[in-house]
Amino acid sequence: MQLNTMEDFQRDISYRLLKQSDGTALLTATMKDRFHDVLLEVRVEVATMKIISAEADFRKSPTPDCRNVSAKMAGLHGFVIGRGLQRKVAEVLGGSTGCGNMRNLLLGLLPLALNLGAAAGFTDEAEMLDAIHEKLVGTCAGYVVPPVKNKQR
Repeated sequence: MQLNTMEDFQRDISYRLLKQSDGTALLTATMKDRFHDVLLEVRVEVATMKIISAEADFRKSPTPDCRNVSAKMAGLHGFVIGRGLQRKVAEVLGGSTGCGNMRNLLLGLLPLALNLGAAAGFTDEAEMLDAIHEKLVGTCAGYVVPPVKNKQR
């Protein structure tokens, strides 16, 4: 059976967060598939979770018009990551001039900044995970109730 390029398709997405010495964090996401090679970079002020910059580089895209979404990324500047994140991303990158792929990348990437803030000051991984759990209670199924302290995972 002969399959077309969408019947045998693979997409790879990668996220990275790297704390910088200037009090910011650089969050990067990449998306690669047969039609895309996209790099997304967001710089966040760690103390406030405010987005300082957001840029998308469409190194490869199915149409030249995909690159137009890059200019819309400026609409995220100044937004504080937290409540209203999904709404803000939809507002900035929704509709016929937005990009579903960019929305998905951002919604996977930006919450990592909250983990960074919750983990600040910890060197012991178990303590760090407990702190993240405690600070993010109520944000997802994994953090429904406060963590049980001093219990083996």
